[in-house]
Amino acid sequence: MRGAGAGHGAWGPGGCAAGRWFPAEAGAAGSLGRRGGRGRRGHGAPGQGARDREAGRGRSASLNLTMNRLTTAWGTFALTRFPDHPRDPLRAWDAADEYLLRHLAEPGAPAVAGTVAVAGDRWGALVTALAGHPDTGPAGELAQITDSYLGREATRANLARAGHAEDRVRLLTTRDAPPERVDLLLVRVPKSLALLEDQLHRLAPALHAGTAVVGTGMVKEIHTSTLTLFERLVGPTRTSLAVRKARLIHSTPDPALRRPANPWPLTYALPGDAPAVAGRTVVNHAGVFCADRLDIGTRLFLRHLPTGLGGARVLDLGCGNGVVGLAVAVAEPGAEVILTDESYQAVASARETFRASAPPGAKARFAVGDGTADVPDGSVDVVLNNPPFHSHQALTDATARRMFTGARRVLRRGGELRVVGNRHLGYHVALRRVFGNCEVVGSDPKFVVLRAVKR
Repeated sequence: MRGAGAGHGAWGPGGCAAGRWFPAEAGAAGSLGRRGGRGRRGHGAPGQGARDREAGRGRSASLNLTMNRLTTAWGTFALTRFPDHPRDPLRAWDAADEYLLRHLAEPGAPAVAGTVAVAGDRWGALVTALAGHPDTGPAGELAQITDSYLGREATRANLARAGHAEDRVRLLTTRDAPPERVDLLLVRVPKSLALLEDQLHRLAPALHAGTAVVGTGMVKEIHTSTLTLFERLVGPTRTSLAVRKARLIHSTPDPALRRPANPWPLTYALPGDAPAVAGRTVVNHAGVFCADRLDIGTRLFLRHLPTGLGGARVLDLGCGNGVVGLAVAVAEPGAEVILTDESYQAVASARETFRASAPPGAKARFAVGDGTADVPDGSVDVVLNNPPFHSHQALTDATARRMFTGARRVLRRGGELRVVGNRHLGYHVALRRVFGNCEVVGSDPKFVVLRAVKR
């Protein structure tokens, strides 16, 4: 997963780079898949079921692209999320994206010219459309700023599908330095108010008196606290009328504004009831789960981590701020811990948590990427996972199912996946389908810790 300045899927010392796995250096610090079709057994020619499934996937993919076309003043674009599942009902844009793009095409709207920065563009819908704008030519610069590896890969795919050159958009992460001067700032309001606060703090020095700032979001995402942030960190702010449950935010930069200091990242000491890591410091960058305290699900997980790991290779899949991987590194000094996440902010947090709290000589590596995609088959002894069940505002179990399937692939035979989750999510069902077994190793009234072994 990506830390500050890390490349795509780049591991730390002795890690995986450019899709290849290298042996670890001692002491280095640093879905359940949906079937496209169903072939009946005992009927048709040999292999007919597989061919039917492939044909079904092809039809589903074609239908998906047909249904996921965004029409703008500058063209119609086939857009998908990443990874692209043919039967995924979730689109790569919403009414808030459409509202902003329509607004920019209206007479009197801010000019799409000069340096245009787009923060929080979830799947690249905004920059893919704006890359076709006649005024974002060679003289201007169009930049996307995202915290999501998956969002960035979706943007790459959507730009390529639209026929735009690879360098048409400058792809930046939340850990990269933003453009030095911005003439038009477009902000897709994120789910996390903390991430919005950090982004506005980092972008504010690039704004000037002539910069136009336009935010967009669904009505349920924009609150008084959202507008207060724009007022405090940009300048006078007003909102538009709601259209299709979406709203725009218009801010005018105030050169005389005295901004407070950026409070991010936050640090806190782990509580006394956190096994192995009590009193140790956690670092949280904006937008990362458990920003200012240890959550109750992780507390339970820490009490039910595997022991006696020796020199095992442990994958903290979806590592967040790194507290679970840290607990392994402290309790099992011989273990090699790999921490991955699709959030650049998360991996930066985990890296800094280890820097602050890991014991000397801890073997850890960090990478931003798509789950287990860059981890070789059968190369891991233990996978630890607290899977997310939201994709931005949408509830979905797709990420958890992909994580479980990926975990089984990368585990050695006899290796185990240990998962914590809310009881109501029913992860035991998916784990039994993927692994053929599942047992409860710990629980409380709200959460459950499950164990599945690769046979």
